[in-house]
Amino acid sequence: MMKQRGILVVVSGFSGVGKGTIMKRLTEKYDNYALSVSATTRDPRAGETDGKDYFFHTAEEFQRMIACDELVEYACYCGNYYGTPRKYVEDQMERGRDVILEIEIQGALKIKAKYPDALLLFVMPPDGETLKKRLSGRNTETPEVIEARLKRASAEADGIESYDYILVNDDLEKCVDELHSLIACQHWQVKRNLDFISRVRGQIKEF
Repeated sequence: MMKQRGILVVVSGFSGVGKGTIMKRLTEKYDNYALSVSATTRDPRAGETDGKDYFFHTAEEFQRMIACDELVEYACYCGNYYGTPRKYVEDQMERGRDVILEIEIQGALKIKAKYPDALLLFVMPPDGETLKKRLSGRNTETPEVIEARLKRASAEADGIESYDYILVNDDLEKCVDELHSLIACQHWQVKRNLDFISRVRGQIKEF
């Protein structure tokens, strides 16, 4: 079979659910994934590097990117803008790599509108108390920010039905393997393999 165009995968989930850890482990374990680096107006956290963790921009720079249509999606979350650079996504998919976007629900729905074949996955904790403990245990946020993120999670919970699948992050390795399997299955959808099906069908008819 000819090499397929890559699949666009959107991974969302409540703040503190472990999305970043899942993405890191996925790329360590499997080699066909490209993680899209988001642009944001928020300040870097300790240890974060510009161009690796995020592209950090001022609000003015971000507005210019919006005006120039350089983002496939963008959204405001807890007072800061986040967005996905268009060129990186398109280049990686053309090379046959599956591109994973770790974005919030607002952006995910915009992606689905522009890319109907995108796979939308929502990561959930095993229960609400676990989510609260994970947020508090990070020691990177003030109590006010933690409260804001929990309120945001409550609002986001109403939009989960817009996604294709959920992933429960209780056991990291199991969650990563399930994520990989869901993406791999997408490659074998009939609509993604029409040329291959037609070719084999034609060969069989020649017998």
